Amino acid sequence: MNKKELVDAMAAKTNCSGAAAGRAVNALLEIISDTLKKGETLTLAGFGTFDVRDRAARSGRNPKTGEELKIAASRVAAFKPGATLKAAVNGVESKDQQR
Repeated sequence: MNKKELVDAMAAKTNCSGAAAGRAVNALLEIISDTLKKGETLTLAGFGTFDVRDRAARSGRNPKTGEELKIAASRVAAFKPGATLKAAVNGVESKDQQR
């Protein structure tokens, strides 16, 4: 699914216009990005957690030439799925869904 398909699905699911769904999707993505830029964590209970992780500097190899190169330290966005999402992906009802 790409962003346009997500917007269309959101519009259909919420019974709103495509433009309104587009604004909502864009706002959500902007909020997630801004939160991660600040180095904060965003948790959506049952769905998962978005956070920033530090990746240490390391050495690697250019696969084409075999030349060794240094890869700088960086911060990366990460997502850890929640129990409800894991269960849905595996086709199992989680305890939260049974209630």
